[in-house]
Amino acid sequence: MADEISFVPLGAIIQSFKVGGIDIVQGFPTQELYAEHNSPHFGATIGRVANRISDAKIDSLNGGKSYSFIANNGPNTLHGGDVGWGKRVWKGPTPVGVRKTVPGVEGELKGGETVEFSLTSEDGDEGFPGEVLVKVLYTAGKITENGKEVTILSQEYEAELVGGAEETVVNMTNHSYFNLSGSPSIEGTVVQLSTDSYLPLSEWGIPTSGPTTYPKVATTKPFTLGAQDPDFDDCFIVDPSASASSVPIDTRSLPLTKLVSASHPESKIHLEVLSTEPAFQFYTGKWIDVPAVGGAPARGSRSGFCVEPSRFVNAINVDDWKSQMLLKKGETYGARIVYKAWKE
Repeated sequence: MADEISFVPLGAIIQSFKVGGIDIVQGFPTQELYAEHNSPHFGATIGRVANRISDAKIDSLNGGKSYSFIANNGPNTLHGGDVGWGKRVWKGPTPVGVRKTVPGVEGELKGGETVEFSLTSEDGDEGFPGEVLVKVLYTAGKITENGKEVTILSQEYEAELVGGAEETVVNMTNHSYFNLSGSPSIEGTVVQLSTDSYLPLSEWGIPTSGPTTYPKVATTKPFTLGAQDPDFDDCFIVDPSASASSVPIDTRSLPLTKLVSASHPESKIHLEVLSTEPAFQFYTGKWIDVPAVGGAPARGSRSGFCVEPSRFVNAINVDDWKSQMLLKKGETYGARIVYKAWKE
């Protein structure tokens, strides 16, 4: 694991993920540089609530109480507030053994080393109610698939509300920025999504209605990312025919579904992102602005793209979606994400 995939305790961050000699995720060489310069959230574990909460408040939890948070994205709260879980130092990586299989991935895993990061999120952390114990398990290894050696990085999330409140809200993801090109831009990357269903958004990224068909690009057919277009920062829905209220708080036992396939014709590197989650944010990195520091180059607009599996954006403030991220005492939140990558 150490040669190709690495992590840092700050944010339980995925620091590197090398395939065919190319690091396909954006990052920094040291934890200190992440603390100073990681405004895009490179590789970070996002919580307590990934994505946006409308008007920086939850209207009704714990018997009708309302909760207000820092507005750090226009009028909204983004990625858990000013110091979300992606900016906290986690305990770990703690080795917890070897896994020979990943549910939903065919083939025996070579390697399979598994490490755990854990965090206690205090009652009142960034304004959220209840003390939450959270874990991230990373499993890395290789499988042989159609004669190719494929690198696997499995992520498993688990969170429990242990005190301070009867209810809270949890929605986790990983914010890795992928660049398969081996060059400063994602230009030329060929992408295909599993769905063309998305949530129309307001100018500040809050859904304005339920799922509808994405109008700008035929996303279920391969399309190429150019120097500036198409520009995405949208929440796609994996199965729009499923009831939004039927999504369990722990999705780990649900089928692992391929969300996005991507490849670059020059590097010949391929990536698939799979998850048990009902939605994912697809973002083409328009707002990345990171200076050259610590031997790492400057990273600008479209130097990486994100696939952020999660629950529906702002679900906690939408009655029909609220149960997706409403964590009650005695229940366990869970989710799984898998990255598969190989070089032709």
